[in-house]
Amino acid sequence: MRILLVEDHPLLGDGLQAGLRQLGFQVDWVRDGEAAERELVTGVYAAAVLDLGLPRKTGLEVLQAVRAHRVTTPVLVLTARDGVSDRIRGLDSGADDYVLKPVDLHELAARLRALVRRANGQVQDQLHCASVVLEPAARQVSLNGEAVTLSAREFDLLHALMRSAGRVMTREQLEAQLYSWGHEVESNAIEVHIHHLRRKLQPGLIQTVRGVGYTVQRDPQKS
Repeated sequence: MRILLVEDHPLLGDGLQAGLRQLGFQVDWVRDGEAAERELVTGVYAAAVLDLGLPRKTGLEVLQAVRAHRVTTPVLVLTARDGVSDRIRGLDSGADDYVLKPVDLHELAARLRALVRRANGQVQDQLHCASVVLEPAARQVSLNGEAVTLSAREFDLLHALMRSAGRVMTREQLEAQLYSWGHEVESNAIEVHIHHLRRKLQPGLIQTVRGVGYTVQRDPQKS
């Protein structure tokens, strides 16, 4: 899951980026409001973590601008423990949730997963497609109740497809979800990961829509 981190404090930003990456997130980090607005308008992020006290443009101004552009990316605001009025203004400006500083990393990760889950119409922290169950928090996948070993990229690709079950995702959209800045992407990387997933999971789970991309179908009993 690729997220945008917007934080101008170098030590906090570095710590959050490293910690979230260890928990399985792909994290791009920007340090000012103008860069945050520019990145959010691209629409490639599953969610964003936004500090309010930013240079060039405040977090509130960023929120108002991106919502005016009809950007629906879930945004979680970082705010000081005593900043009640900031939390209220942030929520009224389009934030979806907030976390108090100092930040508990595991709480932040759980809230991000919950935001993305709600944004995709999911009610539980498990994804079901046919006989495959994916648990984002534990980064585990099972097939017919048996654990399946996936590489980090294979897991991230399957997560992106199952999170968007019922919709077709292009190769470019999948690459945008899997790779943060600084990663060189081989031209056939997605196809290779798809091939490995099909070999490890049940046939027909991942369907190719010729000339468009890939999709999995939502399990109607678990949606």
